[in-house]
Amino acid sequence: MGTENVDLIDAWHDLYVMLGTSSAALIGLLFIATSIHLGEVVSNPGFRVRSYNQTLYLLTLLVEAVLILVPQPVPFLGAELMVLNLLGLWFPISTSYTFMYKHRDSSHRGGMKMSRAISLSAAYLLGIAGGIGLIQGARWGMYIVTASYTQLLVTVVLGAWSTMLGMEQGQLDIERGKKAGS
Repeated sequence: MGTENVDLIDAWHDLYVMLGTSSAALIGLLFIATSIHLGEVVSNPGFRVRSYNQTLYLLTLLVEAVLILVPQPVPFLGAELMVLNLLGLWFPISTSYTFMYKHRDSSHRGGMKMSRAISLSAAYLLGIAGGIGLIQGARWGMYIVTASYTQLLVTVVLGAWSTMLGMEQGQLDIERGKKAGS
């Protein structure tokens, strides 16, 4: 691996240690929040899919940070990031399809908002573009990869927040129903 390639990735080392650690911590927090509301997650297909997908999104981010931190030739890294982001792109596309065409009734709360699907898809497309840039040895590739990572992280955190609010709203509705029936 040439000195320029080493310098290219070394410049991003500390940032990706922080991003990878953040992603791992968020996976843990998502597990805790899901465990606390496990009954609601299990009984509601929308929450189940959202919790599962948010875990997958965070795992792709964690794997991306690992790939960036592993010493390897930059073109290999670019190819790995392309494959990972292509895989990641499948999640919002398949989830959007499932909730748009298979669960049209209102009993399946928790489907992905189109704006979230677009944001996730755009972020994965940016990741693919960044991977292509790295394969070509372009320094801008890591900037694009980092923009992709940041957009994914923000979108997943906002989605997780929305899921938690929905779960809590469900609990409040149940409690209100019990009080009204008393």
